[in-house]
Amino acid sequence: MVNKNIIKIRKKLDKLDNSLLDIIKKRTKLVDLVIQNKKFKKDIIDRKRIAIILKNISKKSKKRKVDTKITNKIWRSMISAFIDYEFRNFKKK
Repeated sequence: MVNKNIIKIRKKLDKLDNSLLDIIKKRTKLVDLVIQNKKFKKDIIDRKRIAIILKNISKKSKKRKVDTKITNKIWRSMISAFIDYEFRNFKKK
């Protein structure tokens, strides 16, 4: 049997997950705008931009005392997922 504290904590996690879904939806809409402004499929992967994002997330994580290994894995995964999304949704102009 799961203890009552764990059940309460899991409910809070579920609420937080719902907030994350809202944020992902907002991010997807912004990525849609980026896709519309890219001329070629080869422009989808911007290695310099990815390196800058990961460096900034690492700095911000340290400053906020958030485990950098967690944030690095999350952002790498998110970047990969959005690159895949861009390839699936890119329309030749």
